[in-house]
Amino acid sequence: MTTPEVTIPAFTVPSFVVTLVIAALCGAVAQLLVGYTRGGCLASILVGLVGALVGWWLAGTLRMPTILPVAGIDIVWTIIGSAIFVALLSFAMGGSRFGGFRGWRRRSY
Repeated sequence: MTTPEVTIPAFTVPSFVVTLVIAALCGAVAQLLVGYTRGGCLASILVGLVGALVGWWLAGTLRMPTILPVAGIDIVWTIIGSAIFVALLSFAMGGSRFGGFRGWRRRSY
């Protein structure tokens, strides 16, 4: 019995920057889909990174194919995983939608 080869991808600064940009965009899209936004750009990056892990795990568990890979990251599964993560965060943290946006409301004097 032989062990399979393990390939470690090359880590470069441009690939890291591209990964952060993709994570930020996917995190922001997921926050808009769920309707819960807190923390700005850094929060979007973190949500995108955690969402990529959740989406990768979910796709692997369900044995689903990659749908839209960009720079080695599946965009669709990252958005799905980020949306699941943001929904769990909004449920756990509570609070109002869109970071305190209350919409049009009549003031009572």
